[in-house]
This record gives sequence, C-alpha cells and structure tokens, in this order.
Amino acid sequence: MKPQKSPVRPSHELRIIGGQWKRSKLVVADRPGLRPTPDRVRETLFNWLGQDLTGWRCIDAFAGTGALGFEAASRGARDVLLVEHDSALIEQLRRVQTKLQAQAVQLVRGDGVAALRGLAAASMDAVFLDPPFESALFEAALRAAAPALRADGFVYLEAPTLWTDESLEVFGLKVYRHLKAGAVHAHLLRSLLPHGGTLHNAMQESSQGRISE
Repeated sequence: MKPQKSPVRPSHELRIIGGQWKRSKLVVADRPGLRPTPDRVRETLFNWLGQDLTGWRCIDAFAGTGALGFEAASRGARDVLLVEHDSALIEQLRRVQTKLQAQAVQLVRGDGVAALRGLAAASMDAVFLDPPFESALFEAALRAAAPALRADGFVYLEAPTLWTDESLEVFGLKVYRHLKAGAVHAHLLRSLLPHGGTLHNAMQESSQGRISE
C-alpha cells in the first residue's frame, strides 16, 4: 500500500492585508513548524517595501501559507515564486492560487535553499526568508539569497534572534530595517554594495546609521 498523505487540517485563517486581494482569506494549516508571519509584522514589512510592487520579481523560499508571496502579488509583483517542500501545503497553495486567479504566482515543490541557489544573479527585487525557527537553514539561505538580489533589492529575514550588520557582513548584506514583535525578529536587509561601490565604502555607509523600528 502507498503511504497516505497527511491531510492539511486548518487551525485558523489569516487575511491578505493590501492590494487587489485585500481581505482574502488564507488557511493556516496545522502542520509541524508552520508559523505564519504575524499580521503586525507583515503590515510593517509591506509599509517598508511600499504599497505598490508593480513589476517586481520575488521569491518566497519557505512559503508555508504563502502569505508573503501572495501579499506581494496582491500589490502588483510581476513574478512571485513560492517554494515549499511539504506536498500537502503545496496543494493548499494551489487552491489559493486558483481561487485568486493569481497568474503571477508560480508554485514549486522543493528545497528553498536549492531554489535560491538556482536563481539567476541579480534577478530578484525581493527575497523572503522565513525558515522554520528550529532549523539550521538561516546561514545557507542568506548565502544563497545574496547573489540573486538586484542592486536595489531587499531580503526579508524572519528569525528568532537578532541578526546584526556584523553577522551579515560575510553574506554581503546589512540591516536596513528591524522590528521585534514577541518572539519574532523581522529584518529588512540590503546589499552592502547597492551601487557597485567598494566594500570599504559600503561598510562605512552601513556604520553611519542603521534605521531600526
């Protein structure tokens, strides 16, 4: 007998905050390690990024509920790649994609870090990184994400601990915005070399004042 798939059992719902699908519901499944980005954090993130993401290319490398990726598509992102390894969650994401007629959204079942490594250099306007907090994926995800980022792009990192400029320097990234909400540290990161300058000049610029919420 083939092993039975573990079904997605809804635990609660969240809503898309802005854009064309504002107030549309997303199911939050009862799955191990699934921890959707809190509403307050998601609202702050998209205030940081701006309400209009028209033409952006984005990847949500650990999609889960798809909240970050669908939120970006709702605000006009042109291409949004949702990567998720759990087949039951992929099926749930596909149901949402169909319901919203989200043509800009592409779903891939697979490993988030591997998907990041496969991206073309300087191809992404936004990279969303929200791996399971208990995982050891943070460093690998940051290392894979940085080369895919456009010069003026952003990496969103959600983590259980604060990442500082010093800890991010090895990846060529720096903190642009930071918010702590409960157990969540939300970071918006940018490249140390946003305009192709030298590493020395970029580090000087970074040290002149990080903006923190």
